Amino acid sequence: MENQTASFKKSALNYGIVLGIILALITAILYVIDIMTLTKWWLGIIMFFIALVISIVSVAKSKSLLGGFMSFKEAFTSYFITIAVGLLINVIVGILIFVLIDPESAEFLQERIIEISRNMMESFGAPKAEIEKAITKMEGENSYSLFSQLKTYVFQLAFYSVFGLLVALIFRKKDPNE
Repeated sequence: MENQTASFKKSALNYGIVLGIILALITAILYVIDIMTLTKWWLGIIMFFIALVISIVSVAKSKSLLGGFMSFKEAFTSYFITIAVGLLINVIVGILIFVLIDPESAEFLQERIIEISRNMMESFGAPKAEIEKAITKMEGENSYSLFSQLKTYVFQLAFYSVFGLLVALIFRKKDPNE
């Protein structure tokens, strides 16, 4: 049993590395080709679905490694390891790019995000005072700082964990021989 536990955790770790490489490549390629794409709302949705699909595949593989039976805890552990490692790799790449290598691009992106937010709030008819308040708050923050990226990582883990609970419920299967 212990060998199976180590095996499914190693599998989840490998899927996490694959996820991290995919997310990091997307980030790096878009940074090089068209940095403005990193401000698009749909990019986050695409990356979310990539992470979700790879995590589900990881749980399915873990279930197969465990002989077709897995507890809720084992399913969630497999999912969480995959997500935690994958997102961490992507955050490390983000920190390397936007904090160490090219902080000017982080400033550029922050300005574009503020501009996009202002336009969106205006199009929704938000009061001018509220728009200015929100913009002032955004200008005081750096979404690409080391602390902000680490904070975002923690929030993403929490967000993805909700889906992980659902995935674990779906994939759990009690061994009738126990």
